[in-house]
Amino acid sequence: MGGTLFRYSPFFFFLMITGVFLILHNIHFLERFNSEPVSSLRPPQPRINSSSVINTSANLTSRTYLHTLPPELHSQKSCPHVGQQPTPEEAQEQRTLLDSIAWPGPLRLEVPVNQSSDPAHSYFVIQPPVNASGQATTWQVGGKLEVLVHMHDFLGRPKSYGGDFLLARIRSVQLGAGASGRVVDRQNGTYEVELPLLWAGAAQVEITLVHSSEGVGVLRRLRKEQSDRVYFKSLFRSGGLSETTQCDMCLPTGPGKASLCDYTDPQTGEPWYCYKPKRLGCNRRVNHFKSGYKKNLLYPNESLLFTSSTIQVPVKAQGMDNITILPAEKGQSLVQDQAKFVPSGYYHQGSWRTLSGEPIKHFNNAPAIKKCLKGKLVYMFGDSTARQWFEYLTAFVPEFSLRSQKNVGPFLAVDSANNILLTFHSHGPPIRFNTLQSSEIEYVANRIDALRGGRDTIVALSLWSHFSTFPVEVYIRRLRHVRRAVARLLDRAPGTLVVVRTANPQATDPNYSLYNSDWYSLQLDTVLRAMLRGMRGVVLLDAWDMTLAHPTQPRLLHPAKEIISNMVDIILSHVCPVKQKG
Repeated sequence: MGGTLFRYSPFFFFLMITGVFLILHNIHFLERFNSEPVSSLRPPQPRINSSSVINTSANLTSRTYLHTLPPELHSQKSCPHVGQQPTPEEAQEQRTLLDSIAWPGPLRLEVPVNQSSDPAHSYFVIQPPVNASGQATTWQVGGKLEVLVHMHDFLGRPKSYGGDFLLARIRSVQLGAGASGRVVDRQNGTYEVELPLLWAGAAQVEITLVHSSEGVGVLRRLRKEQSDRVYFKSLFRSGGLSETTQCDMCLPTGPGKASLCDYTDPQTGEPWYCYKPKRLGCNRRVNHFKSGYKKNLLYPNESLLFTSSTIQVPVKAQGMDNITILPAEKGQSLVQDQAKFVPSGYYHQGSWRTLSGEPIKHFNNAPAIKKCLKGKLVYMFGDSTARQWFEYLTAFVPEFSLRSQKNVGPFLAVDSANNILLTFHSHGPPIRFNTLQSSEIEYVANRIDALRGGRDTIVALSLWSHFSTFPVEVYIRRLRHVRRAVARLLDRAPGTLVVVRTANPQATDPNYSLYNSDWYSLQLDTVLRAMLRGMRGVVLLDAWDMTLAHPTQPRLLHPAKEIISNMVDIILSHVCPVKQKG
């Protein structure tokens, strides 16, 4: 037996040497596999430092041109101050913006739930009409309707402090008419509402409690403490090897945490990170996707503030909730001077009419739309609310399939006979789409910088919804980059038309409101309007008023076709304005 083993020992020795060689070769191969491309056919990820790695355990980084995470932000879950630092003027603007959206009330529920605002016990009262001298009069077109809202708690007692989030509108289903109203918080449990009177005939008042003051406090707390309540991930792949890791604008780092792949945009400095896969390099990222929502966000007593009977509930009238509006006196303007609030427009017979004096033309058929867009390049950038415009227009301009994922894009439509081109691209992270290919990740500011511009170019922007869970500073920074890019575009090509869509209210269930509440949208909408106010060459499309004021269509994240049609009419009316006589 021993002789037999001795006779085969050279063969066993050869196998052992071969095995050691293969192990060493594979180790070397895997080291190269983590850091070098396997195929030159795989397109590089655009405008990102795709191979940079932050070694969090040693606090080292291979990047040489961008910031590192400040030590005080390690182990934090959100980093609103990471990114390019604002100029002193921009920092002052940011403070002013944050002050303008400050909301009264504590971050935590400091009273028993039965002392919070209850829409069932609350009511509103239509105030009798009076003229500027305080004398009794009638409701007429061009005047205003005043309403007083009284908020009570679940015990039926009047509230003694403000902070409730209310929406108001006046409408007539029969006339296809509607307009939004302004709510003023008296800080004592009552609210003044002013509604414009813009058509003759019947009108009904509607007041909606979106969130109680106590509920708003919870939303404020979540934005401050749980800004990572939407999960993002990326798939990394090379050959048959693949891994998925968590990604975000800022990730917890420190002992026991993986190194970070840094995808900060070199042009804007917008930060984005993913945990580095264990066996693959950072340049193997294939896609970006939303992987879910964090659950169990509320304390037990807070959950009672987010039910179907406490959010987005109508407040009933004490007395009548409808009035009759008389025609205006001869020579009277549509909006009188004493009106404190003037909406951007209103609906009448289903059509949107502006109060700015700019006439709106209605493009009701394919020939009219094609005639207006002939020779035009239309670039739509942003979230799914911008994609709605593209989808509406492709009923008239045929779409050219790029084999893109549904609802994600990019999308292209071409009418070669009329020389029309339409495109849609989503904005960069954070974006809550199911799957976005890494090669398609780009920030709106960079896309605008790549445009030639000119009188044949229309740029339509809408980006707001996907920022709702993040600190407002993040949205301010993103808009700052977009604003700079728009200013550069209009400087080099003054004839370019830029249209920016505002946020809009939407119906949300109690759970979804923790991530995409109208209160978050209102805050972002206020910031957007302030930052773009007065920009020459920029048209602000008031989606908030157009959605809230519609007399028959529900408030949806993606407004109904009837509302989108009116939005497109506004855009095309700026492309092909109505010719004024004289």
